Amino acid sequence: MKTTAIGIIGLSVHSEDFTRIINGTAGKDGRQGCLVTQLYHPPGNPDVEFSTAQLEKFSKTIREHGVAFAGSIEEMLPHVDAVMLLTNDGRPHLREILPVLKAGKPVYIDKPMAESLENVTSIFREAKKYGVPVFTSSALRYVKRAQQFARGETVGKVFGAETWGPAPLQSSHVDLFWDGIHGVELLYTVMGPGCQSVSRVFTPGGDVVTGLWPGGRTGIFRGLRKGRIGFGGTVFGAGGIEAIGGFDGYEGLVDAILEFFRSGKPPVPAEESIEIYTFMKGADISKSKGGMPVKLADVPARK
Repeated sequence: MKTTAIGIIGLSVHSEDFTRIINGTAGKDGRQGCLVTQLYHPPGNPDVEFSTAQLEKFSKTIREHGVAFAGSIEEMLPHVDAVMLLTNDGRPHLREILPVLKAGKPVYIDKPMAESLENVTSIFREAKKYGVPVFTSSALRYVKRAQQFARGETVGKVFGAETWGPAPLQSSHVDLFWDGIHGVELLYTVMGPGCQSVSRVFTPGGDVVTGLWPGGRTGIFRGLRKGRIGFGGTVFGAGGIEAIGGFDGYEGLVDAILEFFRSGKPPVPAEESIEIYTFMKGADISKSKGGMPVKLADVPARK
């Protein structure tokens, strides 16, 4: 089996952790026949700047796993089969992904996919234009218990769910795009797509975002900014009420990324990812309207 060579754009916590998981697997072919072989580190993020010590630690770990550092995206692309776009800021993602799409390389895009719904839809539009598969997801989608609920195991049909997670505000991004995406994606994992409307109660200490699905199914995301911060959730189903559980590592997401690179089939359809970001943008609009419900169908994709 040919080894799939992976390039990374961005030096971050995820760059270090994903490389360690993939290249640290016993055997010269890494995990699932994949290896991270190249990394390009663009100029720093003005909002979330890692310290020099952090960047040196990330670089040291990555180099120890046999990864070469390229001088540009264009320099890296001829040497890789697929790309993980792990820049910590969503704003440059559209610009950074374009040369990758033009080169025909499948791409995993880390959260936040972009800073605005307009650029989320633009990335998918450009990927379709060039015929290149792209995949984006939070690691929370691959919490083991969440996947069991998504498959209809444990409680059977899910009638409702509540999830929670950190929701710090980042002025350059739609509010929930930054870290709220984790808990929102966890909610969508167990509820599935198809949300019709969303409303948001905002306070400086947190958010309560409620979505209405067909048949009266409701999903709630509680965004945390005060007190103890963590991930979790509860599912209400035909066969019981059970906890989802919290973050349990990156391995599930990494395995999904590697299978995507090998198959070319995104495990989360573009339509569902766009709906998740539309849900969060709708919550922003609801906040501006004092918590009034907003239909997802009315959320403008170009604002």
